Amino acid sequence: MRLYFTLFLFFCWLFKTSAQTNTNIYQKIIDSVYQKNPDMIGVLAYIESPKISWGYATGFDGKNLKKELNEQQPMLIASTTKTFMSATILRLAEKGKLNINQNIKNLITESSRNQLIKAGYNLDSITILHLLSHTSGIRDYVDESYFSFINENKQYQWTREKQIERASKLGLPLGKPGAIFRYADINYVLLSEIIEHFTKEPFYTSVRRLLKFKKNHLQNTWFIQLEKQPKNTLPLLNQYWSHFNWNIKDLNPSWDLYGGGGLASTVEDMAHFYQLLFNGKIIKNKDILKLISTDVPPDLTTNYCLGIRKIKVGNITGYNHGGGLGTDATYFPELNTTISIASVEADKRVIALQIRDLLIAKLKKDAIKKR
Repeated sequence: MRLYFTLFLFFCWLFKTSAQTNTNIYQKIIDSVYQKNPDMIGVLAYIESPKISWGYATGFDGKNLKKELNEQQPMLIASTTKTFMSATILRLAEKGKLNINQNIKNLITESSRNQLIKAGYNLDSITILHLLSHTSGIRDYVDESYFSFINENKQYQWTREKQIERASKLGLPLGKPGAIFRYADINYVLLSEIIEHFTKEPFYTSVRRLLKFKKNHLQNTWFIQLEKQPKNTLPLLNQYWSHFNWNIKDLNPSWDLYGGGGLASTVEDMAHFYQLLFNGKIIKNKDILKLISTDVPPDLTTNYCLGIRKIKVGNITGYNHGGGLGTDATYFPELNTTISIASVEADKRVIALQIRDLLIAKLKKDAIKKR
């Protein structure tokens, strides 16, 4: 009996030592890249899989500050929000509330409907699927002059109605629905109205309820400005976008709030959400879940599906969405692993993705060794 107990303790020690060795290697990968790219200001990462739940941060919380990062700090995740929005629509489909192939004419507000019809859009031909896949042909409200306006009016309070009105006034439709791919936040802003049409409650409340934030322990995720920051959540990260000379905290967050962006979250919550989503814990109907990663014509080179892009890292397929403020989350089905990552400096998101690629390469190498 004593021998069995001794062997049990030995294997526990061996497993713990092996796990510590691996996490030390992950940390070294991140530190090595960050040390060569200190203009990232800081980087936060999280790895989530059935056998690994590990987070790390290095660098600083803000320019010219000595405050070190904490991987539990929430940040604005910008367009990574779109995966949450898509999952919410698919949950409504799972519940039999909607069909993603139905047209949007009577699913959006009267104001939005009138604005879009006036601009030349045939709403009988635009479906929920077209919005989810950015194939609606609707012109976006986001352009260079939009960013210029924000630069000059940092505290301007945007509303969803103002953004839809702006999109409607910028020109004719980009093309026929289903015949053109053009990534545009307007699609997901309209999806927020569609969610409200079916649930009769604010879209952000529906996202929280349908994706079961509480049950799924997404305790540090909320829609900025629209919801109260959860208790015991750390202060928001000081994010920057030097291309526009922006300290993100100086901006009224309404510029990116109504479904195209708007969520604040942590790298842990993002990784945990993706892992739950693609393991069928949020959308349980396999056929409906499969839709989120199904190719949508006509643009099969961009590989944008429904709030998810399909990417290749080496020869590994990933289901991914990034955000313009430096965030990214990717699920790798081959390894049943999610990596979420964020750069404090949005302009350096590409460096953060290099770290992600190095981490997944290491994880795959370790997996091959264990076979």
